[in-house]
Amino acid sequence: MKPSMLLEALHVLIDQRVPVHIWGACGVGKSQIVAQVARDLGWEFRDIRAVQLDPVDLRGLPRITADWTEWVPPKFLPTTGKGILLLDELTSAPQLTQAGCYQLVLDRKLGEYLLPEGWVVIAAGNPASERGVHFSMPRPLRNRFVHLELEPDLTDWCRWAIRSGIRNEIIAFLRFRPELLHDADTTSDQNSWPTPRAWEMASRVLGGLSQQASNPALEMIMLDGAVGRGAAAELVGFLQLFRQLPSIDEILLNPDTTPVPADPSSQIAIATALGRAITDQSISKGKRYLDRMETEMRVLAMRDAAARDRSITSTPEFTEFGLQHAEVI
Repeated sequence: MKPSMLLEALHVLIDQRVPVHIWGACGVGKSQIVAQVARDLGWEFRDIRAVQLDPVDLRGLPRITADWTEWVPPKFLPTTGKGILLLDELTSAPQLTQAGCYQLVLDRKLGEYLLPEGWVVIAAGNPASERGVHFSMPRPLRNRFVHLELEPDLTDWCRWAIRSGIRNEIIAFLRFRPELLHDADTTSDQNSWPTPRAWEMASRVLGGLSQQASNPALEMIMLDGAVGRGAAAELVGFLQLFRQLPSIDEILLNPDTTPVPADPSSQIAIATALGRAITDQSISKGKRYLDRMETEMRVLAMRDAAARDRSITSTPEFTEFGLQHAEVI
């Protein structure tokens, strides 16, 4: 399922206190989505890396009290409040460690420890096909989860990227080359390849390089290290085109006379940049420029602007646009 569907499913299952295991390739955003659900609910979020635990770590250490032995649970297990306990990289942990999770997942306790009523358990891991450290999940533990599989989706990723400040160049490039959002080839031995997580790193690379003198060779090397050579080469070529386009300030200053590029990649780039720049004060001029472009570009920019700033949807210009394009908004 795509990320937006997973978000919806998690809200339902959390409400019913049903344990969930999320499967997905590395870098597709499993733990980020669970953290987002916790923020949406206003709950605490604790990310426990199962691969770092030994089987006895979950139960804690024994101590003698009044001639009895009792177990002192580890501090990372909650005792109050509401929250999500994420057992991340569960399938990278040895089977004995996974077996230690049996009781916590289904019965919500570990020996004498009880998971507070306001907390839920979610687990995540990569399938064996990802060629990482992997131990098969024991059947009794599998039967304690509802299993959901996460797959990347460009529309969902772009919606997240706009809210998260991912650079315009990256969003526009992936809209032009959507198949590069995630490379599912697990047979390659390259150190870097395109994933949603890698593109976030590439955005930060560009952000850092933009504060220094231009160095095309360094830019290519660093982007290669983030998303792989093939994707980096295409991105660098796209960036050369992107940097020659009219500036957003020029467009908003002269929306009727600033040239509109003819090729699709340039139009995607400008529409993406406008969607990040338009405000409720500048939407009138932005819309005048967008009206000179194809319908899909106008829709793309307006969707981005509305997702970033909901106040834009209250403007007369957006209302008019919504009525004209109700079938695709």
